[in-house]
Amino acid sequence: MINNLCQKAFETAKEKGWHDQEVETGTLLALIHSEVSEALEADRNGDSENFTEELADVCIRIFDLCGSKGIDLEKAILQKMERNKKRPYRHGGKAY
Repeated sequence: MINNLCQKAFETAKEKGWHDQEVETGTLLALIHSEVSEALEADRNGDSENFTEELADVCIRIFDLCGSKGIDLEKAILQKMERNKKRPYRHGGKAY
């Protein structure tokens, strides 16, 4: 299902002209980051509706990136979740 969303996000972006020219990965990552920043701002403002919409935008940007590069995001997520299960409690000594 996730890979289907990646393909749909990429196709929509392509149809709307966002892939008429090659876009470097750094630019696509910066666009993802900008959506995360917008979600943070919405959360700080107590705007839960916009917060949710911005989180959707984060996912759409990630899906578009994966769709454009043929990345099997669903497989990568499942593999990473399994790897995370095997990590020690609060690994790395990080506060959060």
